[in-house]
Amino acid sequence: MKSVLYAIAGAALSVLAFPPFGPGLLIIPGIAVFLVAVRTCRTRLQGLWIGSLYGLIFFGGLMWWLGLLDPLALILVPVQAVFLAVYGWWLAGRRAADPLRWYLSAVGGWALIEVIRYRFPVGGQEWGAAGYALSDSLVRFWASVVGTSGLTVIVVLLAAMAALGLTREWDTRVLWAVAVPVLVVVASVPSIVTQQDAGPFPVAIVQGSTPCPFEDCPPDERLRTYEQHLALTETIEAGTVELVVWPESSTGSTNADPMLNDEVREAIGEQARRIGAAILVGGDRIVSDEEFINANVFFDANGEIVGEYSKQHAVPFGEYIPARPWFEWIPALDQVPRDMIPGEGPVVFDMGVIQLGSVISWEGGFSRYALQHRRAGANLLAVTTNKASYGPDAPTSDQFIGMTRMRAVELGIPVVHAAVTGKSTVIDYQGSFDSTTETGESVIFYGDAGLSTSTIYSTIGDSLMWMAALVGVYTVWRYWTLVGSDDDTHEED
Repeated sequence: MKSVLYAIAGAALSVLAFPPFGPGLLIIPGIAVFLVAVRTCRTRLQGLWIGSLYGLIFFGGLMWWLGLLDPLALILVPVQAVFLAVYGWWLAGRRAADPLRWYLSAVGGWALIEVIRYRFPVGGQEWGAAGYALSDSLVRFWASVVGTSGLTVIVVLLAAMAALGLTREWDTRVLWAVAVPVLVVVASVPSIVTQQDAGPFPVAIVQGSTPCPFEDCPPDERLRTYEQHLALTETIEAGTVELVVWPESSTGSTNADPMLNDEVREAIGEQARRIGAAILVGGDRIVSDEEFINANVFFDANGEIVGEYSKQHAVPFGEYIPARPWFEWIPALDQVPRDMIPGEGPVVFDMGVIQLGSVISWEGGFSRYALQHRRAGANLLAVTTNKASYGPDAPTSDQFIGMTRMRAVELGIPVVHAAVTGKSTVIDYQGSFDSTTETGESVIFYGDAGLSTSTIYSTIGDSLMWMAALVGVYTVWRYWTLVGSDDDTHEED
């Protein structure tokens, strides 16, 4: 019974670490209490159930808004909970280990599970990773060294140490297991290159909303959405900004695509010439009855289209149906009649001193896509997104902004976070911002994106997470090699 109560309390604290709650540092005691729950399990089966309970409450409490999209979307909650169920099963089997070996199993096992979860199934997801909870804390600075994934490892390092303290099973060797990676991180900081000032670089986000935000729209929704964004853009004074960003889904379909419709292309190009600024426009393009492209189209200051970036990571069951023939019996999936064609890699738009990279919505929640663009030369990142499906009061936007804040810190570059129905903002290279737009409003958000810096993470990527995952692989290999898969009670010497 104690394990159940600990799991519930740990999950509740973990949920409270994320927006719209906080502070994010609650994630450390949240995971620590969960680890105490697993540590007190007597069998692997108990660990399986405790991990499942924690996972269901945590992901359910964090992502309840999926049900606003469609109740079937909540299937993602138990799918994610499976990872923590497996983790609980594994760690409960290590209950007889001495504190140091249990500690390494706890940290390494968590990292290994996360590495897998970020990629599987159907492309994986990072939503709910412990490091993202720290986006509201100055601790996020360390993401410039080890990334959000590395912060996740450090959170679990500290939480597992706290769990041993709470169960009065302390081992001074654990301090070294914590001190070594922390000292490496601290020692790395002086090698971060100082700020690179590109001078003032004013930008404008056109949050044009839709004709019927958060509600079902008429058949001409996309055309009217485009017209609202164009009308707002016409109010931007000439010469006041260098870049204008329209969010995902602000153009597209069959009648509002600048790549297919000459009138739309000329209208946007005319605004680029009038303002004297480049314009990045988000939209989708129907390719056939079965396929479409989701892309950001780039107009230079002369009003010419010079390129586009195609989204690489489609949203499963939102932008494509995996194994579509198996799911044809689900009526709700009729809303996804076409599958998205994935893009083939990063695209960086040359604006002189500023090199603009962009990712689209779901991709902003993955470190790997923004990292691709940084390594391709981007020193400014635009994240175009559309959160209209989740209603005005869901914490989706705040949680996603928390994730894109970490993109800014990891890469040392400003992020222009542009959403059709909100919230939109400009985030500086330190992950800070002054304000956001409100959900549902039609407004222009102005900001400056001229300062960037180099980061260690841009070079080493998710190395700390991978090293911790290798520790997890080693603990699994050593246990099953020396003990045997059918022995649930003994431990190697």
